[in-house]
Amino acid sequence: MLIGVMCALGAGLLWGLVFVVPLMLGDYPGMVLSFGRYVAFGLIALVPAWFDRKRMRALSRADWRYALKLAFIGNLLYYAMLASSIQLAGSPLPTMLIGTLPVAIAVFSNWRPGHPSESVAWRRLAPSLLIILTGLLLVNASELQAFRESGGQRSTGDYVLGCLLAVGGVAAWTWYPVMNSRHMRANPQIGSMTWATAQGLATLPLALVGLLGYGAYASLNQTGFDFPLGPQPLRFAGLMLLVGLTASWLGTLLWNQASLRLPTSLCGQLIVFETLFALLYAFILRGALPGLAIVGGIALLCTGVLLGVRAFRHQAH
Repeated sequence: MLIGVMCALGAGLLWGLVFVVPLMLGDYPGMVLSFGRYVAFGLIALVPAWFDRKRMRALSRADWRYALKLAFIGNLLYYAMLASSIQLAGSPLPTMLIGTLPVAIAVFSNWRPGHPSESVAWRRLAPSLLIILTGLLLVNASELQAFRESGGQRSTGDYVLGCLLAVGGVAAWTWYPVMNSRHMRANPQIGSMTWATAQGLATLPLALVGLLGYGAYASLNQTGFDFPLGPQPLRFAGLMLLVGLTASWLGTLLWNQASLRLPTSLCGQLIVFETLFALLYAFILRGALPGLAIVGGIALLCTGVLLGVRAFRHQAH
């Protein structure tokens, strides 16, 4: 369990990077950031695929179809919706909705467990979920208030569309970790690294088609975007390779390890690490210290995670 929790912590540390990249590349469309990230992921995955080619050849057609499904929903669709929702509605509300993932995943996996290890009594699970949800609401209420005070304005149509996209992102990433964990448990012969690499390879053709499609759209509609590398080509390429290697391939590898070692409901709660590190990176970029409300929310998040680990440890005994 300790190794599993540490792997989830490492995945959260790396996944938090994807929330600050749109801030560092604010003049790039969200779709371009999504396609660029996953083209980089797929290209990077070619290297471990070559060294792991024996295990890669052992994957069945069903495995590749499943990897393609996970890649489309959990990678491209999720990040495209997340980045686009932030651009349309501003960052506070989409972040608040995405921040409910620990609760949504834990409830979904515990409601319809695919394996006995995914289930725990609701009376044990409820306290940690309530504390995590309270912490998330506190953190995001503070961020939303700061956004209002800054005078940010959005049209009603853009705001509603951004909210719907954020809800879609929550649905996509509620489904992804549960189904990914179940496939790995049902196929223990597939190693964590092999499965992370397979998802990278499955993502590559999807991301390439999406990137070329956006290029055609940008050309026909004269969006003004300098396709494909934009106004800061070296910065864009460097950041895409960075998140492709760390957040995508290595993050997926660590998450696969956590999924094998921990109950899915507990893994769902540990996604809160992504929110914590995203907050840390955002405040480093701002060059500011978090307010008392955010510090209190972070304390509640950590408390909820510890209670969740304790509940599942008792379940194991």
